[in-house]
Amino acid sequence: MTRRPLMCRQKSDRMKKAYVFPGQGAQFVGMGKDLYDNNKMCRDMFETANDIIGFRITDLMFAGTPEDLKQTRVTQPAIFLHSTILAAYMGDAFQPDMVGGHSLGEFSALVAAKAMSFEDGLRLVIARANAMQKCCEANPSTMAAVLKLDDKTVEDVCASIVGEVVVPANYNCPGQLVISGTLEGVAQASKKIVELKGRALPLAVGGAFHSPLMEAARLELSEAIEKTTFSEPICPCYQNVCALPITAPAQIKENLNKQLTAPVRWTATVENMLADGAEEFIEVGPGTALQGMIKRVKSDANAHSVVLE
Repeated sequence: MTRRPLMCRQKSDRMKKAYVFPGQGAQFVGMGKDLYDNNKMCRDMFETANDIIGFRITDLMFAGTPEDLKQTRVTQPAIFLHSTILAAYMGDAFQPDMVGGHSLGEFSALVAAKAMSFEDGLRLVIARANAMQKCCEANPSTMAAVLKLDDKTVEDVCASIVGEVVVPANYNCPGQLVISGTLEGVAQASKKIVELKGRALPLAVGGAFHSPLMEAARLELSEAIEKTTFSEPICPCYQNVCALPITAPAQIKENLNKQLTAPVRWTATVENMLADGAEEFIEVGPGTALQGMIKRVKSDANAHSVVLE
């Protein structure tokens, strides 16, 4: 029997809904298999993706290993597919007043909001993953999550490092900011952070995402973005580089062109969604990371996942 989505803890049809889409790191083995097994439309979308990608990514998603899913060329399209196909499966239940996505999740959000087609979105994600992978291999670099310090302190630490690249990359929520840069730059910044009574946790990533070290990847992805057709979305899309609601296709493209080297302003995104009336946050895709971040911004926020009956 085909299962239908149920919006859990929904208080009222009058609630203003913000749909949010996760980024890299949310993947898990088995993701999306229930959609593939129980719904023909979803199965057809997955098979279309297999054809576009050129290998059966569904085999790795459904029955691969965690190591398989950590490969950038697999991780990014896998998360994108889980999120966008789940949004499509929701059908009329998907009624966003606004959308946003964390890093990679921005591409899922734009597809779900009809700013571009599923196929075009997937092609951009493939181009993004490949460009980032090449950039990582050419420039050994890393990221670290910083806890227990305010954003200004971390920004000052990054600015104090001379001769190396290290910058704020992900403003995730109050008390959590990810830094990104060269191996030595992140190491020096991490040492200063510990001296200031903060914590610096190395992340298992392939490179310095959302930093100037991704410039070559940004240029490569920009070529693909410029060739892609964008439409006005069905609701405002809060984009990473500005944390503001955008609907103009030209502006959406311009912001996407900057995304790989600019920080993810997620804290400001959530704050702006709340200021614009968001009463319910629904995470569409694998994991629950965004819900945790949202509740660090507003402790009593109504944030939850899409669940299937």
